[in-house]
Amino acid sequence: MPESPAIQVQHLGKQYATGKRAVDDVSFTIERGETFALLGPNGAGKSTTVEILEGYRSRTAGEVRVLGHDPARTSRSHNARIGIVLQTSAESPNVTVAEQLNHFATLYPKHRSVEELLTATGLETQRNTRISRLSGGQRRRVDVALGIIGRPEVLFLDEPTTGFDPEARRQFWDLLRQVQHEGTTILLTTHYLDEAAQLADRAAVIAGGKLLDLAPIDEIGGAEARTPRVRWRDDDGDHHDERTIDPTALIRSSTTPMHDLEVIRPSLEDVYLDMVGQR
Repeated sequence: MPESPAIQVQHLGKQYATGKRAVDDVSFTIERGETFALLGPNGAGKSTTVEILEGYRSRTAGEVRVLGHDPARTSRSHNARIGIVLQTSAESPNVTVAEQLNHFATLYPKHRSVEELLTATGLETQRNTRISRLSGGQRRRVDVALGIIGRPEVLFLDEPTTGFDPEARRQFWDLLRQVQHEGTTILLTTHYLDEAAQLADRAAVIAGGKLLDLAPIDEIGGAEARTPRVRWRDDDGDHHDERTIDPTALIRSSTTPMHDLEVIRPSLEDVYLDMVGQR
């Protein structure tokens, strides 16, 4: 019998007493071993969706399953199979980094070594530093270490590299690729579109609580949205803007000069911003 998907979301809804719909009829499935990005502007419903899947927030409509279980009714053994990196830190400020990691390691039967985590997250020199003395970016690295310490089957990453400098982000990506290689299913929310492009197999775009698109990461927005655009001005000063899959052929076929010529190849960020109406 084939394994069920790691995460199943069917017609998920969350409405508050004020009448506001934070999540409105959202559906998607994440297969085991897949890395899935949840994209959208602030207030789109991303974090609410993830919190429902983590079991931290109730839903008002729909069905969700994580590793075959309803996250609203889970056991300790099920929770040990889940790793979570929240947007906000939850460490104990008066213990050292190594003490914090050693404590959490005891909660999992097959945990990673503390030395491995310190190296992977770039915290070797902070091992004996109290959490309260860490910078914001360093605290974020501790959050990530705690999220993956138990070798989870499903890992929730909510804006995991907030506060990281570019080099730290790349180190984190390398770490996450190792986690991916181990077969971990990852649900990632991020404001960094390059991060989603680097790490995700598929993505969902949410805005206003509604699902706008669901596709492989390199197909978000559809073929037309990713078709290159050629812009130019003719001898009469008229401006032209055409989409074409072959800009070179269009340029070569022109029988008149093309002034101020531009060839624009939409990036994931371009497509995303157009979809959510932020430009």
